[in-house]
Amino acid sequence: MTGITHSLPTLTGLEPEDAKAALRGYLRSRRQERSLRRRTDAGDAIAIVGSNFVAGQNATRVAIYASRPTEPTTEPLLQRLEAAGVELLLPVLGDGLQRQWATFKGLDDLVERAPGRPPEPSGPSLPMEEIARADVIFAPALAVDTRGCRLGQGGGWYDRALSHVNPDATILAIVFDDEVFSSDEIELPCEDHDRFVHGALTPNGVRWFSDETR
Repeated sequence: MTGITHSLPTLTGLEPEDAKAALRGYLRSRRQERSLRRRTDAGDAIAIVGSNFVAGQNATRVAIYASRPTEPTTEPLLQRLEAAGVELLLPVLGDGLQRQWATFKGLDDLVERAPGRPPEPSGPSLPMEEIARADVIFAPALAVDTRGCRLGQGGGWYDRALSHVNPDATILAIVFDDEVFSSDEIELPCEDHDRFVHGALTPNGVRWFSDETR
């Protein structure tokens, strides 16, 4: 299954950053239209697929994130992985407004520190480079194409963090099924600083874009 392309905004002639902005607006609008039940069902399915994947990889440390309301919810996946004894690293806003990591200590420990920001663990903060300890990285995305090009929210923090990933780690973008676009139909705009992912974690399973034998 690939993303719906017929109603995408026209990107012809746009600079990559302008094309990204147009796509973000479109994709955020589509997410707003999804019902709470559809998001909840997607999150439950993602939790099963994701936890089985982590178990199959024998991963002991996973970098992940607490989802915002319109994103595929990650709460059930966080709970499953915690119950399995997996160490979970979540992004936090550290000293000097720098994005860092902290260890997940349960859903009750998560706090939304400012409107619009995802919930964060209480700390202590760990440096950005801590992601190098993770065996699997589940990254947020608005969409991803089958080359592995990931469209993020626009802050650029995840691309900087992914530059520190262990070469043997697996990076999967968490998206709804129709947010995976065939690169034969559309290539998402990517720039030199953008970090590609190995695949996507969706409600219907893991979609691989490279290294099919992983």
